[in-house]
Amino acid sequence: MKKNVGGIDRALRIVAGLTLIALAATGLIGPWGWLGAIVLATGVFSFCGAYTLFGLNTCPLKADTQTEV
Repeated sequence: MKKNVGGIDRALRIVAGLTLIALAATGLIGPWGWLGAIVLATGVFSFCGAYTLFGLNTCPLKADTQTEV
């Protein structure tokens, strides 16, 4: 599984996922809040299936260690 979620995107997904789960657990929002587990998982594993389908990638590109002269 190639990482396609990086940096700020990853942090926002983790915070949003935890927030949704907490709101659902306390009953402040309906059962749809448990979908925060999916958002949290995409942040933790740095992989989003929807990004793959749409060809998106927010991970920074790795620098090529070998350059031609």
